[in-house]
Amino acid sequence: MNRTPLKRQEDIGLSPYELKFRGTHRSKEVQMTIFDLNSEDTQETIIHDVEELELYKDKLVWLNIDGLHNENLMGELSDNLQIPADILSDVMEPVTRPQIEEFDEGLFVSIKMMQFDESMNQISIDNLSIVAIDNWLITFQEEQNSLFNPVKERLKKHNKRFRDLGTDYVAFSLLDVVIDNYIYILGVLGEKIEELDNKMVLNPDRDILKTINLFKRQLTDLGRYIKPAREMIASLVKLDSDFIDERNFKHFKELHDNINQAVELLDYYHEVLYDELNIYHSSMSTRLNDIMALLTVFSVVFIPLTFIVGVYGMNFDNMPELHIPNGYFIVWGVMLIIAIGMLWYFKKKKWF
Repeated sequence: MNRTPLKRQEDIGLSPYELKFRGTHRSKEVQMTIFDLNSEDTQETIIHDVEELELYKDKLVWLNIDGLHNENLMGELSDNLQIPADILSDVMEPVTRPQIEEFDEGLFVSIKMMQFDESMNQISIDNLSIVAIDNWLITFQEEQNSLFNPVKERLKKHNKRFRDLGTDYVAFSLLDVVIDNYIYILGVLGEKIEELDNKMVLNPDRDILKTINLFKRQLTDLGRYIKPAREMIASLVKLDSDFIDERNFKHFKELHDNINQAVELLDYYHEVLYDELNIYHSSMSTRLNDIMALLTVFSVVFIPLTFIVGVYGMNFDNMPELHIPNGYFIVWGVMLIIAIGMLWYFKKKKWF
């Protein structure tokens, strides 16, 4: 899971209105892609200059921007689309906490989006910022990814629905994909966590403990982003905003249900790991007790044998048994009978 410092030293004390990129460069170039929802089949067009946006001023569009490091471009977008500088300043700070803010011209939403790379077995975390202004929906991402491909496909197949319900429905669709990925990633981790149960029964070694601690850390990291996202979605559902159509409120309530499911899964797998950790320690304690019991049995068996050997190892002159022709073999026989008899008795009592 990639990690980003919460605050860089050079960013301390910056004005909240200063358009300065406060993250890590993840893309070489900034790419602007516009989706015209007014056409019969949604057109996807790459924009190279902010001035080209004038062609879409009176249309219903979704503008997606990949890459946040071009500060001049952000300034042009602020002037052209009338987005307040403090909003774009938050957009250019990818480590910002999930939040929602309504301003005079529109609505601003920020959330962390996650994607699971099966080939690398790694979770990538990026910041998604959404700005809704009139008939425009502007999304800002740190880099290009395939997370929203399902939404793009739906735009092409069900263009009329998106056109009728507006850009706030597009915003819902994007947030829905983000939260669905939360649930998917938690499900993938959950399967691996539950597989540990069988491994602990068969072989509760130290590698299991390392794996449990690794999963605990991953879930804790995910919780840093998922739980604040639930707070943001809850605020969004309660928000009485002119920028959300009444017809779409039911969809945003679905988001609240889905994010609650994600948090419940997060808490559930935390508890599973806690139980597995207890099981691991119990198994190790039981194994240690079994080993100590076995060692104790053998120690008890050797006590009388040691006594016999000690007696006949004394250097007294008058020890009649020392002169018996077969005394050595008799002592060995007595010692074997005692040892076998004690082992049989302990086995009968199921002490080992």
